[in-house]
Amino acid sequence: MFVDEVEIRVEAGNGGDGCTAFRREKFVEMGGPFGGNGGHGQDIVFKVDEGLHTLLDLRYQKTIKGQKGENGKGKNQHGKSKEPLVVKVPQGTVVTDLDTGLIIADLSRKDQEEIIAKGGRGGRGNTAFKTQTNTAPDYSENGEEGEQKNLKVEVKMLADVGLVGLPSVGKSTIISCVSKSKPKIAAYHFTTLSPNLGVVKSSDGRSFVMADLPGLIEGASEGEGLGDKFLRHIERTRVIAHVIDMSGSELRDPYEDYLLINKELEAFNEKLMKKPMIIIANKMDIEGAKENLEAFKKKVDCEIYEVSAAQNKGLQQVVDHLADLLDTIPNNPLYDDSQIESHVLYKFKKEEPFTISRDDDGTWVIEGKEIERIFKMTKFNSEEAIYRFAKKLRRMGIDDKLQKLGAEEGDQVRILDFYFDYKD
Repeated sequence: MFVDEVEIRVEAGNGGDGCTAFRREKFVEMGGPFGGNGGHGQDIVFKVDEGLHTLLDLRYQKTIKGQKGENGKGKNQHGKSKEPLVVKVPQGTVVTDLDTGLIIADLSRKDQEEIIAKGGRGGRGNTAFKTQTNTAPDYSENGEEGEQKNLKVEVKMLADVGLVGLPSVGKSTIISCVSKSKPKIAAYHFTTLSPNLGVVKSSDGRSFVMADLPGLIEGASEGEGLGDKFLRHIERTRVIAHVIDMSGSELRDPYEDYLLINKELEAFNEKLMKKPMIIIANKMDIEGAKENLEAFKKKVDCEIYEVSAAQNKGLQQVVDHLADLLDTIPNNPLYDDSQIESHVLYKFKKEEPFTISRDDDGTWVIEGKEIERIFKMTKFNSEEAIYRFAKKLRRMGIDDKLQKLGAEEGDQVRILDFYFDYKD
């Protein structure tokens, strides 16, 4: 089964908790803090596997969850960090964050791997908080939460040439003649239900990859027929080859077919129209094809190659020309540097550490990734830990902000599900 798009959730592992412990050896004077740090949580990593061509392995995996790092222990023993969880995907896989719309990774290179979700760092043990003024800290940290993301994972096949055209124009026959690919060929529409790849060789031994895409119809870019399900696979191709039934055997006008396919390509992605194109005039062995071709040439300014895929005539000339054309076209990445840079700048732009609002019941609500992270990593099991947390809030300016907003002594303040009283 060919699966080229899935939606999954990834949850990287949380960091291990730090430990609060003290030295109690008989001959160690004064003792002191002795709690170790927690280990790093498991990262979720996607890695290219050239042996894979489908996302079938991910189709039934709704959630990929990383393991938590080990907790720190006494005697200053640090918890073990977890090795990354490696998920193998086909070459050409694009990973998009569904919540933000950002492209996280474009896995197009051999053996490329990318961290999709980072595991949380381990919480610090009380040994890490020892200072000259606080020689016996009685607190430690919880581990940081790992990243959690909802993803769309899709394969955009790596092919140099993409064959496009309406159903039953002979795309599958062509690729079966010029390569060892064995697609299903039959005398009815939509015989091809998934893209077929074939390695094609020119007369002088140069090789490239050709993709036979399922037939398109009017409205394909909006989901008609097989829809835009497979149009994504042509985005990486360097050359688009229009296959036209020049005989009109389906009672269609060849020129109208050409315009219709271009319309759907442009509607799906305007950049496709900037790619080099050639026209393969197929079924030239059928009566009426020559006359149709003469009329077609008067309307189209594009290189046209006459072939008969059924008789395997004229195809080698097309292959040789495509090899020459590919030699002049750079293999540019699907997403250029400016796009990647804009994603990075957007993804890592500095956000406000907190926001304060007020519920209908009068409770002050403090929200923000930074303050929530600090809250989750605080162990509220000692007065010293609570005092340290309150001190952090004050340093962040939360107390001053509440005072400016009119908070009064005894008002309730909430962070996540935790309530506490405001004190001036």
